[in-house]
Amino acid sequence: EVQLVESGGGMVQPGGSLRLSCAASGFTFSSYDMSWVRQAPGKGPEWVSGAKIGGGSTYYADSVKGRFTIFRDNAKNTLYLQMNSLKPEDTALYYCARLAWWGYDLWGQGTQVTVSS
Repeated sequence: EVQLVESGGGMVQPGGSLRLSCAASGFTFSSYDMSWVRQAPGKGPEWVSGAKIGGGSTYYADSVKGRFTIFRDNAKNTLYLQMNSLKPEDTALYYCARLAWWGYDLWGQGTQVTVSS
């Protein structure tokens, strides 16, 4: 089955850290650019970060630059997002997404991140 499964979310205090994982299966993970996208309650989706096929090129939204790190392990078919110095405004449902030439064509079910004291 072609799917993405996120994990690693949870509740953390401001300033804390979490590492999200996205396990890919059913397709050649190493052949796709991948991204993390989040959606906060009552807001639209926000692109967070992206990693090119080889993982050497990475991109970040200004809101997370310097705090989040995206990386991928193509041997394990897994995408990660290391999140440090978390803020309450990072609270959202985080999705990983596969990028096809026409747009995002595969999404996981999401993992909830809540930053609160």
